[in-house]
Amino acid sequence: MATLGELASQRAGLSAGATDHLGRLIASWSLLADLSFSDMVLMARTAGGTPSESFIVLGQLRPNNRSTMINDDLVGTTHRPEDWPLVREAFERGERVVGEAPVGEIGPVPVWCVPVRYDDAVVAVMVRLQGPLRGPASLYEQAYLSIFERLCDMVADATFPFREDDVAGPGMPRVGDGIMLLDARGSIEFATPNAANALHRLGIYASSEGRTLPELGLRVRVVERSLAYAIPAMEEIDRGHDVAILFQSVPLLAHQAVTGVLILLRDVSDLRHLNRMVLNKEAAVREVHHRVKNNLQTISSLLRLQARRSDEEETRVALLEAERRVRSIAVVHEVLSREPGEEVVFDEIVRSLVMLVEDTVLALHPVEIVVNGELGTLSTDLATPLAVALAELLTNAVEHAFTEFDDVDQGHVGVVTLNLRVDADTAVAEIRDNGRGLGEEFSLEVPTSLGLSIVRDIIRAQLHGTIEMRSIDPALGGGTYVRVAVPTQSPA
Repeated sequence: MATLGELASQRAGLSAGATDHLGRLIASWSLLADLSFSDMVLMARTAGGTPSESFIVLGQLRPNNRSTMINDDLVGTTHRPEDWPLVREAFERGERVVGEAPVGEIGPVPVWCVPVRYDDAVVAVMVRLQGPLRGPASLYEQAYLSIFERLCDMVADATFPFREDDVAGPGMPRVGDGIMLLDARGSIEFATPNAANALHRLGIYASSEGRTLPELGLRVRVVERSLAYAIPAMEEIDRGHDVAILFQSVPLLAHQAVTGVLILLRDVSDLRHLNRMVLNKEAAVREVHHRVKNNLQTISSLLRLQARRSDEEETRVALLEAERRVRSIAVVHEVLSREPGEEVVFDEIVRSLVMLVEDTVLALHPVEIVVNGELGTLSTDLATPLAVALAELLTNAVEHAFTEFDDVDQGHVGVVTLNLRVDADTAVAEIRDNGRGLGEEFSLEVPTSLGLSIVRDIIRAQLHGTIEMRSIDPALGGGTYVRVAVPTQSPA
């Protein structure tokens, strides 16, 4: 399905400015459909612009408060001018044309064809197809239709849609939420029952008809802005912590002068309450991760202090290795304390892991760690054990790969490269060093160190992944190659 921009520019030959104007109209015209209880169709001439050319449908909208009369999707379809004579007349005259037109099996229905102007030219026609009203129009329905007519005049004058903001778009108040109509002085001409209920929620119970909002004890700055500057705007009015009413003001213009303001109101108290609950929950989760990180850092400090007091070299090394593993877990919780959730940006963890390894390595040989690629966002269930495994592998490479080199005599520079990528649903980490390689008798199935045992069990048993380690051919530079691959999705 082609977009509005593609249809307007390629099929109708409209300029970028005209296309943008029609895009703003479509973003706001649900207000028109709801006020008129009607289906809306936007038509333009196909490229060429002569009356003999066909019409193309650029947009279609169904009302929220009335069943649709058009079940088919018309967007992108073309129609002969003789099938829509009122649309052709609206293009030719540049004025609103009212009449009847057949719609499928329903038969003739009331139709308004409103010219849509841009830069003093009619670039499209907005067609309103009105369904049958249920009996005589009520006072509120008459008021709705009167507002709709005023907005149609603004469409024909190119003062609607507004350049500043959309109205009645996603997340904005709708006609069914409640509306009030103000005159040019700001006095309330009428308010729907839902609008009156919203005022009651703000503690206003007096009759509103014929009075301004300040006279009722309520100041709404966006209404003042619409009256003074003919600009639509939205504002949320709170009453304590329990009540929040969203006000959206839509200025009504005639000959460039403000003749009134339409106010759409929505009670968003429940939504704000849910937002506060979510924020409180996020704050609580963030605090939990912060405390876990602090506790792990405390444990890390205790292990480091104990290592310093040990006279046994083997005990001291074991304690320092345990301290490093605890700190690698704390790195994950440090990131989660800033952005709590079920997922974490693993690249931030990688940067912290590299710094951790560089700060805690026991090797005396100078080593550079290079990171290429990224893994993006991973679930916390995957990020924590994977961080421990990568920290262990990087530390193992830095500590043991270069023990046989003398950088003074040979000029050898130790380099450990970590390559990260995501293949389909698999996170892949490849670690390569230019060190001495593995011994001939090395086997990952019978590891000689606790660290490799931990890595193997984490990758295979906990993460259901694979790990391989092998020496690199000296002809290719030598060293050790490690590949870790783990699924990013939990197994069913």
